[in-house]
Amino acid sequence: MDAIDRKILAVLQEDGRLTITELAARVGLSVSPCHRRLRELERSGTIRGYRAIVDASALGLTFQALVFVTMRQEDRDTLLGFEAAVARVPEVVQAQRLFGDPDYLLRIVTADLTAYQELEDDVLSALPGVQRLNSTLVMKHVVNDRPLPT
Repeated sequence: MDAIDRKILAVLQEDGRLTITELAARVGLSVSPCHRRLRELERSGTIRGYRAIVDASALGLTFQALVFVTMRQEDRDTLLGFEAAVARVPEVVQAQRLFGDPDYLLRIVTADLTAYQELEDDVLSALPGVQRLNSTLVMKHVVNDRPLPT
């Protein structure tokens, strides 16, 4: 990956809806070489896809919590079962396995505190292998959906 590929990535992270002609102009290439580089970045998996970034509050999802999950046991089957189950919970918008304690960090979005409480009581606490959930509420986003450094 060279400086031009990195520039393509930086420009697309800011505006993924550019036409190939606009992208080529912004990175200083003609259309054909820019298109080849873009397709190679997609083919290699460097660019994993394109999507709209939606404002959660516009959908009525104004409550966010970070949930630290400690597992009862950490054998392979338990962890895989937990990960598969958490992947099916639509309110979990991010899930990360951590080194040390706790074992997982989940970012949850819901409409309000009541919806979150119901989700924690009825869904999250029943996920396979969960010993303890520790939640903290998001007060404010300081940095959110920032493009990756190129």
